[in-house]
Amino acid sequence: MTRLFFLLILTGLLFASCVPTKDLIYLQDKQQPGIEQAVNAIPSKPYRLQTNDILNITLKAIDQRLVEMFRAAENAQALNSEQSLYSQGYSVDDHGNIRIPVLGEVNVLGYTLEETRAKIEELLLRDYFKNEVDLFVNVKLAGFRYTINGEVAAPGSKLLFQDKVNIMEAIANAGDITITGDRKSVVVMRQFPSGTEMHTIDLTDSKSMQSPYYHLQPNDYIYVKPLPQKSWGTGTTGVQSLTTIISVLTLVTTTLLILTR
Repeated sequence: MTRLFFLLILTGLLFASCVPTKDLIYLQDKQQPGIEQAVNAIPSKPYRLQTNDILNITLKAIDQRLVEMFRAAENAQALNSEQSLYSQGYSVDDHGNIRIPVLGEVNVLGYTLEETRAKIEELLLRDYFKNEVDLFVNVKLAGFRYTINGEVAAPGSKLLFQDKVNIMEAIANAGDITITGDRKSVVVMRQFPSGTEMHTIDLTDSKSMQSPYYHLQPNDYIYVKPLPQKSWGTGTTGVQSLTTIISVLTLVTTTLLILTR
């Protein structure tokens, strides 16, 4: 009976300490067999600028000498480095303004990129250029920035040179979630002018692609929680758990033998 008792405890600990395969697979179809799952398009809202955003603003005209003073942002884009973008891009200050040659301070807080482009173009044509110059204005974010922390291989702040990023791409760029990371409870924190919102996504469920938080926005913060197996310290695979448990039982048996002599 004692041996059976210890065997049951060993088996229970072995299975409880392992991470099931179903907890490691992304975007599983958890619908019942035979039930078709409708794919609903999630409307993607345009990003609205916030403080500390950095913009690349490029101007082109038939006579390039007219836009010479605006070439700093173009040089930063050509260098394609985060340091250059930070030092030479147009930063949105705490009041929501950017400083542009000739125009001075222009408020862009809460504007979309397209609205910002139209506003800058209108001001330049009104105060500096003429319609005959065929002015072309392009406004982009100086990279897609986000921060990821917790159970990922490479946590920290990331910068991607693309316009749109979903949470799967962001996690892949951070080296993927570790085996002790909880894929069923990934937290996304998002800044809004009214405050911060926090949302939890189950990345093992394919329905997570319908979440408005599946597609990230610049300056999002992602946190991956640890599984209980990490705090137990018994291993993450069956072999690791079995090795740990055998080591503990061996230590206990040796201690009992020494004490009974």
